[in-house]
Amino acid sequence: MLTNSDIKQLEAKGMTVEAVKAQLNKFVTGFPFLKLRGAATPGNGVLVLDDKAVKESVERWDSYIADGGKAMKLVPASGAASRMFKALFAFVDSDDEKPAAGSDVEQVIANIDKFAFAKSLDKELKEIHGLTAKELIAANREKDVIAAIVKSPGLNYGNLPKALLEFHNYNEGARTPLEEQLVEAAQTVATADGVVEVQFTVSPDHRDKFLEKLDRVLPGLEKRLGVRYFITLSEQKSSTDTIAANPDNTPFRENGKLVFRPGGHGALIENLNELTSPVVFIKNIDNVVPDSQRDDTVRYKKVLGGLLLATRDKINAYLAKLDSGKYTIDDLREMIAFMHDTLNIRHDHMKLMDDSELALYIKKKFMRPVRVCGVVRNTGEPGGGPYITYDADGSTSPQILESTQIDMNNSEYVDMMKHATHFNPVDLVCSLYDAEGNKFDLRKHVDPATGFISSKSLHGHSLKALELPGLWNGAMSDWNTLFVEVPATTFNPVKTVNDLLRPVHQA
Repeated sequence: MLTNSDIKQLEAKGMTVEAVKAQLNKFVTGFPFLKLRGAATPGNGVLVLDDKAVKESVERWDSYIADGGKAMKLVPASGAASRMFKALFAFVDSDDEKPAAGSDVEQVIANIDKFAFAKSLDKELKEIHGLTAKELIAANREKDVIAAIVKSPGLNYGNLPKALLEFHNYNEGARTPLEEQLVEAAQTVATADGVVEVQFTVSPDHRDKFLEKLDRVLPGLEKRLGVRYFITLSEQKSSTDTIAANPDNTPFRENGKLVFRPGGHGALIENLNELTSPVVFIKNIDNVVPDSQRDDTVRYKKVLGGLLLATRDKINAYLAKLDSGKYTIDDLREMIAFMHDTLNIRHDHMKLMDDSELALYIKKKFMRPVRVCGVVRNTGEPGGGPYITYDADGSTSPQILESTQIDMNNSEYVDMMKHATHFNPVDLVCSLYDAEGNKFDLRKHVDPATGFISSKSLHGHSLKALELPGLWNGAMSDWNTLFVEVPATTFNPVKTVNDLLRPVHQA
């Protein structure tokens, strides 16, 4: 199935024949659905904090930073904004001269001066047509306005990453998500001596644009905020690409060459694995708000961080006791209670284990990376959800799932989904080192049995694409996980251009 030429192509990408054969086999076998115990809910997997616990967690985080603790932020930012402008592209490419009544495009036209990019748009339109957006709209030339938003010549927003779009208005000018993430990082992960470390994942096509933007904005931000930024850009590794397949599951080729596709955001576990900070916050690029709306975001970033530290410290103390050999049956019972009540890990066979076997099992579960995930009450927003699932060893543990991982033909599971109380806004903080100060190899804690297959096309030819286990789904499957309720005010994603008209983004 693979030729000598194919093998040379694989070697150039840093991939092995065995890995590609395993990928091709996935097209045949597919991915199994996960076995669920139930949706994670308050009192059953989701921790709901009272004011006292919030205060203590914030103080724990502030103390960590004041004592010289280090943390950083990882922001997946490689995605293009094309989906954000889907309706606008459809209008520009149609034969319609006027947007349909009540359509997303009509809403853009009606509110054109409310977008932070309005001034930049007018500048582009004057160069192209000699008229402003309002003047073109008055002349029934709405299509020229919309085209200048999404295409070139114009702002070309449909082909840029979200990170570089103008989202919010300030007196000094518009600010992009890139800048908002930098400001938020200064308020949450700055060290005691004012160093702020952030990594953005970018696509190779946009790297230069990111660098240009950073060169322009960093000096002003550092001066205004009194910090020093240490910014890195990383790219999804070519070796994490996945092979494309024909509908009959044979390798898809173009001009005789194997075709590969990015393996999805789950491939970013490799990028996370290379970071050296002991604590890493992860947040999507588009979940940002202006300065006036950020208080809850900053507070609950510290809450998640404080809970992570407290959980990590408790686990490390238990590991030290297990390693010393000086533990009693009461100590083991206390550890089991912590596993049940805090980490939501259960295994019916634990009651059948003798003391030494039980101690080894507990240690194995504790010797894993730790993450604390903020979850938001369901309000109809899209996103994965927190569940309690069965693991390969028969235990149950908290996992973030996408709907594609759940068997929709199982009525019991469908009912679980209907009664789920929370969803995942992708707001998490991770501890990457063990009790001895050694960094975990995160690649060893991925569940390769998760992922999904989708139907795509290339130049008119149908193909199958393989997505790796998602970064906060299967790629972190074998982590110790806490779900913590956070306010809806901390979740303000921009999925379509008209989301920028929400009051929180207009403040």
